[in-house]
Amino acid sequence: MESSSIAPPYAHWERTEMLAYLPPTVRRVLDVGCNTGAFGQAIKKKIGAEVWGIEPNPEAAAIASTHLDHVLVSVFNEELPLPDNFFDAITFNDVLEHMPDPWAALKLAASKLTPDGVVIVSIPNLRHIDNLVHIMRERDFQYEATGIRDRTHLRFFTRKSAPRLFDGSGLTLTRLEGINEECFPSLLRKIAYFVFKNYLDDTRHIQYAIVAKRVNAATP
Repeated sequence: MESSSIAPPYAHWERTEMLAYLPPTVRRVLDVGCNTGAFGQAIKKKIGAEVWGIEPNPEAAAIASTHLDHVLVSVFNEELPLPDNFFDAITFNDVLEHMPDPWAALKLAASKLTPDGVVIVSIPNLRHIDNLVHIMRERDFQYEATGIRDRTHLRFFTRKSAPRLFDGSGLTLTRLEGINEECFPSLLRKIAYFVFKNYLDDTRHIQYAIVAKRVNAATP
């Protein structure tokens, strides 16, 4: 996520659909790319956890600091004063696709987790049906201010490729499922989903939610 000298580039969005992926017992959460702190604010309201945020946009970080316990104005990197083995959960809500090296970011996140900690990711689905229709109909890939074709995206992922992000990260996937499905698909789309179910099933959702735990998670 790139910084701006004008205003936060994204809305104050709670992302409440991602709360369901947080273990109810978490005590400390790190929200990477926290924007204005809406998601962390929702976490604190729901489970009362201590929430840290990392945000490179200084205007967004200033707002986030009014909602979260600690906010660092920076990109996520090894130079940050973040303790190892400290966080019960680290979240990346539509953030990894903005990073030059998301693989390194996940490896770093693993080192900051408690033994039973988890990484929680929301990642845009390049094969979402609206995006496929745009490419086929317009024969184009028109970047936009937000969404799957956000002009600041450096990486693009599908349901099939997203799990490979975690190769060599010290994390192993425990959940991968689609989120934010189209609520009222047209009759034509309903027919297409039925007839070509195996091919189009992964095009229904705007994003995928992923949960991964440390490979060396503590055993009872």
